[in-house]
Amino acid sequence: MTDVQLVIAHRGACGYRPEHSRAAYELAFEQGADMVEPDLVATRDGVLVIRHENEISGTTDVADRPEYADRKTVKIVDNQPLDGWFVEDFTWDELRALRCRERLASLRPEAAAFDGQFEILRLTDLLRLIDEKSPTTRVCIELKHATFFDEEGLSLDHLLASDLVECGWVANDERLIIESFEKSILVRMREAGIGSQHVYLLEKGATAFDELAWASAERVPALSYADELSEAGLEAFMGRMSGISVDVRFLMDARTGDISRGIQLVRRAHALGLKVFTWTLRPENQFLPVPFRIGDDDAAWGDYATAWRGVMQTGVDGVFADFPDLAIAVRGSL
Repeated sequence: MTDVQLVIAHRGACGYRPEHSRAAYELAFEQGADMVEPDLVATRDGVLVIRHENEISGTTDVADRPEYADRKTVKIVDNQPLDGWFVEDFTWDELRALRCRERLASLRPEAAAFDGQFEILRLTDLLRLIDEKSPTTRVCIELKHATFFDEEGLSLDHLLASDLVECGWVANDERLIIESFEKSILVRMREAGIGSQHVYLLEKGATAFDELAWASAERVPALSYADELSEAGLEAFMGRMSGISVDVRFLMDARTGDISRGIQLVRRAHALGLKVFTWTLRPENQFLPVPFRIGDDDAAWGDYATAWRGVMQTGVDGVFADFPDLAIAVRGSL
């Protein structure tokens, strides 16, 4: 384990409360998470709100609001067709009337019991909450669908810079990490001096949308996230990124639980001066590698502690967890 292996509360303590709700963040503070992670999307009037995606039917009660029935539509977001209600089609005054819902209700009925109790948060709400209740907690901001929002005339980097000023946070506050699944926005943020660190997210079996757009324009093959984790790919991040945040399946084989490739990946990245984070540690069988599952119920908890210890033993600098208290306990057992 590294000296400062961080436990990052993924969307707050979202295993216990609906994700991105005030209660989820407050519980993360209470449980001692080193950092919290909000996902940012933008309203039609340029307000940064904290939602997992810009399509909000799974995380709010918007589908039950007859006044917004005509807002339902189909959009192509990062080459994926989505049917539902989208943040960018609402003003903040409209969105603030909605209430949070648990996205994984079938797996987490205890969290779903809190549905309807909490309003949606803006980024400014969370920053003020941190300053009021847990000023030493760091925040890892994920900018969602940056290219898409650029095309909508809503540049997330400009909106973020404005919110930081409004809340009295300096642009390069040491508490602030910026992450994204797209490199281009991270490079812009780094050049603008916004954020103390800039971390590139990589998902197994996928390719970055901005990479696809660039490769199409240049008429060259696009590099997948896996390609970008090659020796040459990691070297290309030097001077452009502070680190990478990889899908846990890059570190631990989903079929066997083997971590040998994960150890090598972390060592290669560290040798180049890059930090390595991983996402997402979840205790339910559905999310665990096969050897650590107990029984056939996807919602039941498996031997998560053994699995998570293995992930941490790869030497990563931090882990994202839906249940931060459990991750902290596992870290303490190493």
